[in-house]
Amino acid sequence: MMQLAHALAWLLAFAWIWKAVTAAFGLRRIPDLRDPEFDRQPAGNPAVTVIVPARNEEQALPGALASLLAQDYENLRIIAVDDRSTDATGAIMDELVRHHPDRLRVLHIRKLPTGWLGKPHAMAMAARHAIAVDHPEYMLFTDADVFFEPQAVRRSLAQAVAIGADHFVTFPTPQIKSIGEGMLLGYLGVMGLWATRPWKASDPKAKRDSIGIGAFNMLRTAAYQQLGGFESLRMEILEDLTLARRVKDAGLRQRVAIAPGMVSLHWASGAMGVVNVMTKNLFAVFRFRIALVLVACLGLVIQCLAPFVFLFIPGTRVAAVLTLLAIAVLYRLSSRHSRIPALYAALFPVGAALFLYSLLRSAFTTLKAGGVMWRGTFYPLKELRKNKTPLR
Repeated sequence: MMQLAHALAWLLAFAWIWKAVTAAFGLRRIPDLRDPEFDRQPAGNPAVTVIVPARNEEQALPGALASLLAQDYENLRIIAVDDRSTDATGAIMDELVRHHPDRLRVLHIRKLPTGWLGKPHAMAMAARHAIAVDHPEYMLFTDADVFFEPQAVRRSLAQAVAIGADHFVTFPTPQIKSIGEGMLLGYLGVMGLWATRPWKASDPKAKRDSIGIGAFNMLRTAAYQQLGGFESLRMEILEDLTLARRVKDAGLRQRVAIAPGMVSLHWASGAMGVVNVMTKNLFAVFRFRIALVLVACLGLVIQCLAPFVFLFIPGTRVAAVLTLLAIAVLYRLSSRHSRIPALYAALFPVGAALFLYSLLRSAFTTLKAGGVMWRGTFYPLKELRKNKTPLR
């Protein structure tokens, strides 16, 4: 038994050290749009339409739309979509459009067609409208709780045009307002480097390394149409991740950038707020397959929690210390774009435990309910499992 523990401890140490080393070299290759060289106008002044779907977002929406209306790029239009809101979201949009009729348009959705999730439907409808009216060369899909500095769209678009990107993602910076939020989002940032290598997003051969973030998905309109738009993602809860995979599968050019603080959002309030957000969508990451969830949970226990157990076993202590040092390095590297202090590495095992709880809770609540309540509509599990993009 001790020999097995010793072997496992060193295997984990080598794996984490390898991840830290490859991330140290890889992450530095991702451009930082805050650098002076990226303060430029997009070549050719291409038109871009920003699409903002919203359902019951009366708290964050005014600030988010105001930040888009304040963008310093002139050839920009915004379409805000009121997706069946029951609060003041629609009224806020209508008031803003009266003051900004040349830059902002509002679409109201009163009824969701059968066979659609609300968000893909809202974005698909807005994209069709944008293509018919604005004829944009690019479309930026974002969320109603995302805030942009005035230069954000211009710098991102300029880089996308300069490097010929079909799909461009600028990483958003999480706004951390509590220790619990920093703990969980810091953990997700580090573990995300295991799920996908962002520096490989531009490599067409690295099919599993795709990046899609709902806060900032910019697509060339021709690429969007080639992929079939959001009409092809009608029942995708994780439409941003699935879109990114399809971009890579189609051989289109995917590119990413960081810009700390330039695009930001507040995920949720407190640790349990983040847990609740994850509960809604983690089971979907595993395509609603309980066997995959259980295998993932076992793997995470070994990968994230076992090193702390090995600290208390004399024969595995050195390997455990090296593992924890590698984890701390990854927190430091991740903080470059997330701005989450590397000190949160001390709470890594707590973050891991809460993530495991969220994953099991997501699977249990979905299976118990027989489906998912999403943006005010219940979707049976059988329907959600149909026509899903396969996992790699």
